Amino acid sequence: MDFQDGTPIDKCYAYLFDELKKLNHSARVVDDTNVLQEANPVILKILDDMLVDTLKPGSCIAGAENAKEFLAAVNSGKRGIILMEHYSNFDLPGFSYLMRKSGVPELKEIAERVVAIAGMKLSEENPMISAWASAYSRVVIYPSRSLASISDPEERAREEQRSRKINMASMRALDNVRKQGKILLVFPAGTRFRKNKPETKRGVREIDSYIRLSDVMLPVAINGNCLRISDEHPSDMIKDEVWHDKMIYTAGKMLDCKSFRKAVQEKLPEELEDKKQPVVDKIMEILEDLHNEAEKTR
Repeated sequence: MDFQDGTPIDKCYAYLFDELKKLNHSARVVDDTNVLQEANPVILKILDDMLVDTLKPGSCIAGAENAKEFLAAVNSGKRGIILMEHYSNFDLPGFSYLMRKSGVPELKEIAERVVAIAGMKLSEENPMISAWASAYSRVVIYPSRSLASISDPEERAREEQRSRKINMASMRALDNVRKQGKILLVFPAGTRFRKNKPETKRGVREIDSYIRLSDVMLPVAINGNCLRISDEHPSDMIKDEVWHDKMIYTAGKMLDCKSFRKAVQEKLPEELEDKKQPVVDKIMEILEDLHNEAEKTR
């Protein structure tokens, strides 16, 4: 379909709303019994068509050889995790689409084996956002940032108990999908990058735990953005703006998780208590370097 750049997504794709609501079978309220949510292939086809509308020619996956090396390591029995920059709710859809349509069997296999780690907001905030998210397999977590925003003591106590149950169930689910040979995908920033808010590009320290429980990791930078946060409605995902853009996903060199963590932590002062955040900071530095290099030729 034709649309003008900057059109809110709820206006651009309003004609799909009724159909998507009927097709979405994922839980709208997350608890410890439904943290693993399998991909909906019918909704995936709809998301693919939306990406056909928005992606400009030249959109592609760069660093395919790095991705192939990563898949080979996973196929040899290693636990793999993809660490990706985060700009929009089209980041995962664009990655999945371009990997599957690349014509490279290994890239398609990675896309089909990915299980994303997703915050509850995608499932609970809006029925349309929930429907779009359901196109992809994911394990839902209760992010620490969500707890930090609760000021009422009683509500916070209730939500802390809920978060513990959900996150314990999530860790069990992650362990199970890994035993099935799945590949985890996580956004280490934990939120979408917002202009004029540099703190949104800082990785959250909890990501170190995912790295520690993995064997190999693949950093992936993103250049381009087809679904931009609205300046007028920055907190309302359904008001995100659709844009045509050339999207480049760059897979960097595969990293050995244990060696990486050891190399970072060996350089830290002994008196430093927090040994996790520097590991995540280094990951964000690698992603930033990949991003800046790719932007030179986009």
